[in-house]
Amino acid sequence: MKYVTHDQIRQNVRSRYKQIALQEANSVSCCSAASGCYGTPNEISAKLGYSDEELFAVPEGANLGLGCGNPLAITELKPGEVVLDLGCGAGFDCFLAARQVGETGRVIGVDMTPEMISKARSNADKGGFTNTEFRLGEIEYLPVADGSVDVIISNCVINLSPDKPRVFKEAYRVLKPGGRLVISDVVATAELPPEIKNNMDVLYSGCVSGTASIGELESMLQQSGFTQITIEPKDESKEFIKDWVPGANIADYIVSAIIKAMKP
Repeated sequence: MKYVTHDQIRQNVRSRYKQIALQEANSVSCCSAASGCYGTPNEISAKLGYSDEELFAVPEGANLGLGCGNPLAITELKPGEVVLDLGCGAGFDCFLAARQVGETGRVIGVDMTPEMISKARSNADKGGFTNTEFRLGEIEYLPVADGSVDVIISNCVINLSPDKPRVFKEAYRVLKPGGRLVISDVVATAELPPEIKNNMDVLYSGCVSGTASIGELESMLQQSGFTQITIEPKDESKEFIKDWVPGANIADYIVSAIIKAMKP
């Protein structure tokens, strides 16, 4: 079996999401962008749990139809809070969060793809969002100060990381005491077969090959220092996950979940 380095995985994911950022908004698909999910970004996001109000509250081009859920639906953001979005893409969730935290709050988006950061900054200008900022960086090495964030959100991104324990340690570092992690991501419900697990070219950029089990994620979060950990699988997500890699029956192996944890 060919050994794949962490950097090779990151480069593969970065290359794929560069392509997505440079495409027209109506030509991309869901989290598994390589698979060709059908529908416009708004149609795809509606299936993920976003309301019509949310879909039309952001600048055109911010919603790329990526993700596997809606972390903001259960985040309960408060005015004045500082929010960090891991893997912010073109800024979709950041802009929705910015509306909730208001002018006294702040939203920071981090993405490792320069083209995504440029797109997000352009969208912020178009939408007049003065309480958002977008930083280029890897989620394993966050360009964010210690203890400076109230809430961390993320949408189907952490599973793409080849070093998830470090992502959670970084998340813990930047959160304030009492801060919370609320993410939507995919979890493994069964062992992935080798033909899926080792197909880096398609499946790391498609939110599949890097997926960890619920037990593994719980252990990573605990070892990072988090408490009050809950991981809630969403069985209904199989309806859209089954289309991510046609013919591979991946809904038999993964499911979307809401993952929550607190920093004491």
